[in-house]
This record gives sequence, structure tokens and C-alpha cells, in this order.
Amino acid sequence: WIEKKALGDRRMVIVTAASAEARARPEDGAPAAFSAAQNVALELLEIAPGGWLRVRHADGATGFVRATAVWGH
Repeated sequence: WIEKKALGDRRMVIVTAASAEARARPEDGAPAAFSAAQNVALELLEIAPGGWLRVRHADGATGFVRATAVWGH
């Protein structure tokens, strides 16, 4: 388990799919922003309509992933 103080007040999700392709917009056809491997933690920035989540990778990249590809939202 990760201690809450290590994360601060940030809300995190964990990639449960083999990989999660983050998109520039919350659309399947949008350009890729980044890809995250299984078990990678992403910061949850917002819950977007249509089953998408806006997230931030530890390297600072942001994008939208399908809610079904992660756990913790």
C-alpha cells in the first residue's frame, strides 16, 4: 500500500489494462498523448463525459483514458 502522505491530496488511479492509451481529447479517434503500462499510477485530474478520465502521468504528460482501463475512480 502507498501511504496517503506520499501522495498528498492527489487522487490516483491505477492502470488495470495491459496498457492504457491516453488521448489528447476524450474521443477514440483523437491523437495519442501517451501510453501507460499496466500497474502504473496516474493522477486523476477530472472525470469527463462519455466514460473518459483526464489524467496526468508522473512525467507531466496529460491526456484522457477510458475509465474501463483503470481502477480507482
